Formats: sequence, structure tokens, C-alpha cells
Amino acid sequence: MVASVVDTQTIGPSAADRLALRVMQLGAIAVVLVVSTFNAFELDRFFLPKELALHLTAVAAALLAFRGITRLSVTRVDLLLIGYLLLSTLSAAMATNRWLAMRALAISVSGALIFWTSRALRDAGLAPPLLGALTLAVVLAAVTSLLQAYGVDIVLFSESRVPGGTLGNRNFVAHIAAFGLPLCMLAAFRARSFFRSISVAIVTASLVLTRSRAAWLAFAAVMLVFFVAMLVSSALRRDGRTWRRLAAILILAGCGVAAALLIPNTLRWRSRNPYLESIQRVADYQEGSGRGRLVQYQQSLWMAVRHPLFGVGPGNWAVEYPAHAARRDPSLNESEPGMTFNPWPSSDWVALVAERGFPAAVLLALVVVFIAIGGVRQLISAVDAEEALVATALLGTVVGVIVAGLFDAVLLAAVPSFLVWAAVGALRSPSPRGGQRVVGVALIAVIVIAAIGAARSAMQIAAMQIYATRGDRASLERAARIDPGSYRLQLRLARVGGRKERCQHARAAHALFPSAIAATEASRGCGE
Repeated sequence: MVASVVDTQTIGPSAADRLALRVMQLGAIAVVLVVSTFNAFELDRFFLPKELALHLTAVAAALLAFRGITRLSVTRVDLLLIGYLLLSTLSAAMATNRWLAMRALAISVSGALIFWTSRALRDAGLAPPLLGALTLAVVLAAVTSLLQAYGVDIVLFSESRVPGGTLGNRNFVAHIAAFGLPLCMLAAFRARSFFRSISVAIVTASLVLTRSRAAWLAFAAVMLVFFVAMLVSSALRRDGRTWRRLAAILILAGCGVAAALLIPNTLRWRSRNPYLESIQRVADYQEGSGRGRLVQYQQSLWMAVRHPLFGVGPGNWAVEYPAHAARRDPSLNESEPGMTFNPWPSSDWVALVAERGFPAAVLLALVVVFIAIGGVRQLISAVDAEEALVATALLGTVVGVIVAGLFDAVLLAAVPSFLVWAAVGALRSPSPRGGQRVVGVALIAVIVIAAIGAARSAMQIAAMQIYATRGDRASLERAARIDPGSYRLQLRLARVGGRKERCQHARAAHALFPSAIAATEASRGCGE
């Protein structure tokens, strides 16, 4: 994906670059807000529209910024990321459920495209407006969560896992608040008015109300990064204005915490002191969800040991885990025997090892390590407070997503993938000129995979709409042809109609989830 060439010219923003910026800005807002109203699909009605927004934005922005991306000098991070995507592609080709594998692979590919596009826009001098849009997206996610917490009840919000706002799950909002806080703090440091600094209070309040222990740990890690940076960087340590701004930001964060705890809300927690209880149990792995995570991690890693090179396939953890689960494993869904509660494990890193194998996980870990090392170098070599704050925001974002990803699924979803990769690309130092560049043909191949992901998401949404609004067999058959990878559709069709038709869909459902008891029973007597 690289070619040798030398270019020492400074590239300014072209009309196409500015249009790519607009696409990225709109995409950042859309990926947070878009939701479908098909309540029968409580997870996918949030996931699929956001995945479509991610893919469409990645494809359109990359095409518009194509020239800028091909001018980027290829770094170790790029080579490692390319290797990770290649191994992920091989893993997807060998997966049991290739539909799920394609879906997960497309999210990774689109995230990489967003990263390279953001780098190109930064090199063109367009990082500030891009970062502004990303900060706004983080704030909007927090606002929708707060609206739900304080009584707003609309069809775009989920009634479970409140206050999830337009993300449908309180944990997802918490993750974004945690790794998005560095962007809000950077905006507050740069702000010329109080109202532009209020984002810190909004995001902190939403973080408290979610009661996500993983996000709280990530928040603590992010704040530690900022405090250490203030002491390590001479540019920050000697800047009195930055210290005054930090004090004001801490006051705003404290106001956000106080507002969340003191203003009455509509959340109905079972505990009398829910927030204190969450703090006390933040490191409790002896019982409850903490104990369940340990069981899940152990069994998932055993699964990875059995498939060390390529894993079980991107997105296929839920397909394979039931066959490896422990007795009375809390990750299994008792109401649907042979299925898991969630489509992925409670950790990005466990998911990477189990689904894509140890080599791919190592490559992505090295990507993160080299990005962090680059951030430290940016911080130490910063000549003024502005450069140092940008480097600190980069380190805070990386640390926040690492810590949250240790205990929850983060980068496996569309919204975090968009926001994190875009932020990292915009915050990193400009690419050095000269050396090796991205090859256009290889870039087109990556864009094609993301475009396939967009088409796949659109087809899934279309099939979901038919399932939710029509009940006749002809309509459901049409939906199954549009989305052959829908286990729910295939199982429903396996239970009605003539034997031949039922068996066709029963075998399809069983092939998608071989451990699912419902699909096994439906396919019994159908032969091969």
C-alpha cells in the first residue's frame, strides 16, 4: 500500500479538502444522532443506522480527500494498521458466520479510513474545525442521555439501559463521555467564553448518571494524564493562563458532578445509594458483573488458544462462545439457550484476541503504543502551551479508550470507532513529508470494502423494516433475500410454511448460529 516518492511542499486545503471536512463534520453528528424506530430490534435499531453513517462518511470523505491521503507519508502506525486489517480480512474469510464477520470487518476498515482522512485534513490545516465537530458530537451524546435521565421520553430513546439517549445504552454514553472528555477539555482550554467551556460540566454529569464503572476508571485515567502533562511539559508548567483554565475546568467538572447527584431525575435504581455503591464496587470481581467478566474472559481466552492465528472471525465471538462456555456461564442467555446476552465480550482486547487471533491483536496493540509514544514526544517537544495541550488531548483520548476497552466493548461499535479514529488523526503531529506514500489502488480497495459495508448496513435496515411492519410470508421471504445473514428472520421463516421451505431457512439459521438450541431444533429432521 506504499510507494517511494519525495515531496517537501506544504499542502494547503483544496476545495475537495474543505468538502471532505464538511462531510466529516456532518458524519460525526449523524453517527451520534441517527436511530431507527423499529422497536422489535432493540440493539440493531441503534447500531445499524450508526454503522451506515460511519461507512457512508468514511467512503465519501476518503474519496474527496483522496489526493491528500495519497500524499501522506506512511509511518509505522500505518503499516501496522494495514497489517491488522489484512489479518482481520483473512480471519473474516474463515469465520463460521461470514455475514457477522463482514459487518465487524467493515467497521474496522471504515475506522481506518476515518483516521487517514483526518490526518490528511490536519495536514491541510483543517484540524480545528474537525475537532470542534467531534467535541460537539460528544456533547450531543451526553445531552441526549441527560434528557432521558430527566424525563424526556421519545421513541428515539431505549427503555432499557437508561439513560442511553440516542446511543440506546448507558454504557455506550459513558464510554464516549470518558474518552471524549479530553476533546471537551481542549475546547475549554481554548475557549474565549464561559459558554464554550460548559461542555465539560455536561459530559461529566452524564458520566456520573450512567454509573458505568469502566467509564469512571477511564475518566480517572484521563484526568491523571492531564495532571501529569501539566507537570511534565515545561510549556504547560510555566504558563499561568493554562493553570487558571485548569482550575476553572475542575470547578466546571465539580459542578457537573454536583448537578448529577443533587438534581432529582427519573432514573430508578434498585439501591438507596446507587452512586456510592458503584464507587465501592468499582474493583469488585468477586461477585456480580465483575465475577461474570472474569468467567467470560477466561473462557474467551481458552477459545483464542484453540484458534491462535486468526481467531474465530471478526464479530463471531457470540457464534462460537456458547460451545466453549463454562457451566452456568452468566454470559449465556437463559431465555435463548445456546445464545449469548451480548454480541461481543465485555472487553475490546479480549474480543480482538478471541475473534482475530493473537497476531492481529499484537499489531493493533502496537498501533496504540506507537500513537501514545508519538503523543509523549509531541508533549515533550511542544514549544508552546497550545501544542502541549493538543498532545495531552491525544494522550488522554488514547488512555481513555484503552482503559474503557479493558472492561467493556468500545471500538467494536460504530460511534466510538468514528470519534476515536477521527480525533487521533486530527490530534497527531502533521505527517513528515517525503519517504513512502499511500498507493492509490490499495486505497481504493479499502474504500470498496467500506462501501460494501455501507451497502450491507442499508440492506439490513431494509430487511429490518420489512420484519417490523409486515408479517406475511412473502414479505418475510423478500426480507430474507435482502438480508440472508439475519438469524432472526431465518428462524422465524423456519417455523412457518411447508416443510421444504421451513427446512431451507432452518438450515440457514443453524449455519449462522450452530450452538443455538432453537435453530438446532428447527433443523432437526431436515438433513444436510
